[in-house]
Amino acid sequence: MTGLDPERWLDRHGDLLFRYALARVGEVDLAEDLVQETLLSAWRGSRSFSGNARESTWLVGILKHKIADHFRKSPPLSIEDLGLDLDRYFDDRGHWRQAPANWDEPDANLDREQLKAGLRDCVGRLPPRFRYLFYLREVDGLSGEEICQLLPAPSTNSVWVMLSRMRFKLRQCLERAGFGRINEECR
Repeated sequence: MTGLDPERWLDRHGDLLFRYALARVGEVDLAEDLVQETLLSAWRGSRSFSGNARESTWLVGILKHKIADHFRKSPPLSIEDLGLDLDRYFDDRGHWRQAPANWDEPDANLDREQLKAGLRDCVGRLPPRFRYLFYLREVDGLSGEEICQLLPAPSTNSVWVMLSRMRFKLRQCLERAGFGRINEECR
């Protein structure tokens, strides 16, 4: 156990691991369970720690795999899970009935921290699998192929469709929170 101190992992890294898990799964109990599984797996596999990474980085890496395993066991992503009324916004050919209004520069209207807080709130309102999808693509920067390996998704095309719908849902949420402008006809 080169440089590892399992007895202090929870004190040293528990908050980081919990926040990381909670942001991705959105449920306190599940996040706590995943952190416990992570610490147990790390303890069991501590001989594999090479010392090439910081202890916290190694633990987050294990947690990433635990989260991915959790979502792999979930049913495949479905657009219906987002609860969008797409007919209201798109015609039969998939074109906008009325294009969304352009947003002003967020910096010109509101403090950047308010936008970040609004985005965090809106991401938190997504169904758990879509929240995880957001983090995989927008935070972790994974490709469609990589996401397909982590989530039960039939194809990379379906991943891109889900990402598009998820972004649409986030835009709606942000507009309702006062960021950007909502077309009056779309209310």
